[in-house]
Amino acid sequence: MARLEKLENGRQPADTVSLQTVGSQLDEESSLGSDSEVNGFPSSRETDKYGFIGGAQKYSAESAQDVPPEVLRQREVKWLDMLSNWDKWISKRFKKVRLRCQKGIPPSLRGRAWLYLSGGKVKKERNGEKFKELDSMEGDPKWMDVIERDLHRQFPFHEMFVSRGGHGQQDLLRVLKAYTLYRPEEGYCQAQAPIAAVLLMHMPAEDAFWGLVQICEKYLPGYYSAGLEAIQLDGEILNALLKRVCPIAYKHLDKHKIEPILYMTEWFMCAFSRTLPWASVLRVWDMFLCDGVKIIFRVGLVLLKSMLGTREKLKACPGQYETMELLRALEPKYMQEAYLVQQVLELPISVRNVEREHRVQLKRWRKTHGELRYKAAPRMHGARIIMDAEPHTRQDLRQKPTIIVHYPSAPELNPDFNRGKKRGTLRKNPTPAPNIPNPYESSLEKNFHPEKTKILHQHSSLTTRINKLHRSHSFTSLRLAIKDHIYY
Repeated sequence: MARLEKLENGRQPADTVSLQTVGSQLDEESSLGSDSEVNGFPSSRETDKYGFIGGAQKYSAESAQDVPPEVLRQREVKWLDMLSNWDKWISKRFKKVRLRCQKGIPPSLRGRAWLYLSGGKVKKERNGEKFKELDSMEGDPKWMDVIERDLHRQFPFHEMFVSRGGHGQQDLLRVLKAYTLYRPEEGYCQAQAPIAAVLLMHMPAEDAFWGLVQICEKYLPGYYSAGLEAIQLDGEILNALLKRVCPIAYKHLDKHKIEPILYMTEWFMCAFSRTLPWASVLRVWDMFLCDGVKIIFRVGLVLLKSMLGTREKLKACPGQYETMELLRALEPKYMQEAYLVQQVLELPISVRNVEREHRVQLKRWRKTHGELRYKAAPRMHGARIIMDAEPHTRQDLRQKPTIIVHYPSAPELNPDFNRGKKRGTLRKNPTPAPNIPNPYESSLEKNFHPEKTKILHQHSSLTTRINKLHRSHSFTSLRLAIKDHIYY
C-alpha cells in the first residue's frame, strides 16, 4: 500500500523511480533528454522502423514479425473498406473485425483504426471544439508542474520525444493538460503519460486526447483515480485467474506473500507499453482496443505462466527477492511477438470469467475495506459494446480529409455534353467546359489543356464511352479509350 500511495496522482518522493522499464530508467539529471540534448541525438544515430534509437525497446528488431509487402497491401485494402463502413462492420461482422485485429492492424492505418475501435472518433465528433477550448485554457499549476517533470521520462529513446521541448513533448503536455481540465476530479496520474505518448506516436494531439479519454473512462475506469482502488481490485482478479490457469505459479507467489500489486501495477496501468518490445506492444494494443481489458489479463497471465509455470523455473527463485527480480527482468523469448500473441489467443479467459471474478473480489473488498471511495463507471469490454453505448450517426464516422484538391476528371469537363433530346442527337449549343485551374499543373500542361478540351468536344463517342466506363470503374479501359480517340 505504501508503494501505491507514492504512485497515485503523479506525486512521487525523491527516492522513488517513475513508471518505466529497466532500459529507460532516467532521473532528472540524466544526460539523455536533457537540455544539452535539445536538438535530439546526432543525425548519425539510426532509428528502427518504429522510431526508437535504442534502449527501452532494444528487443524490437529481434522479436518483430515481418509481414510480406503484398500481404500488407491486401490488409490495407480490407481495413480501408472496414473503416469506410465502420458501423456495419462493427455491428454485423464484429468477429471478422476481431480476427483482423488479432492478425495485426497495418501500420499505415493503425492510428485511424485505434481511434475508431476505442470510440474516440465518435466522441471527438460529438464534442466539436472541446479539445481546442481545453487547449486554450491555463492548466492547474498543481498538475502542470508534475506533468512537465514527467515529460522527458516518456520513451526518451524515441525520436518523437528525445528532444526536451520538441514537438512530441509539447503535444504530450497539451494532451495531459487537457485531460486534467476535462476530468478535474481525477487530475493526473503518472501512468497516463505513457498511454498518451503511445497514442501520439500514431495520431494528432486532438485524436490522442479523445483516445486517452476512452481508455481512462471505458477500458480502464478508475485506474488513475486517487487511491488506485481499481488497480488493486484487478490485481486480486488476476491472482484468482492465475490460480485457475497456472496453480504452480499461484502457490509460489502465495507462499512468499507476493501480492499482485507488487508486480502488475505497471503492466496494467501502462497497458504493457513500458514492459514489452515495441512489436509486441502494438499487437497487444490492437487486440486490447478491440476486445477490452481481458487482453491485458491474458498477457499478464501468459507472462506469469511462462516465467513461473514449472518446478524447474521455480528453482531459480527460491525466495521473495529472487521472484521479484525475475518478474522485473522478463525473458525476451517470452515477450516476442509471435510467441506472445499465440499464447494470448489460446488462453481460455473470457469476459465472463473476468466479470465473475470481479463480482467475487468486489464483495470481498467491501467486507475488508468498505465501499470504494471512487465510483467509476462500469468498464466496457471492447469496441462493439462501446459503439453500441455511444449514440452516433454515419456522419460521425465519416473520415474528414485534411487536404482537398479540386481537379475535374474527364467526364466532368462537360456534364451536359452528348445529352440529346431524342435518339441521341447532339445539342447545337453545348455548355462550355468549366475552367477550373489546377495549382499543380506544369507550364506544359497549361499550354496543352485548351487543346485537349477542344479535342474532347469534337469526339462525342469518346465522351459517351468515358461516362459508361467511369460509372463501371473500369479505369484501364478508360485509359485505352482516351488513347484511341486523342491524336497528337
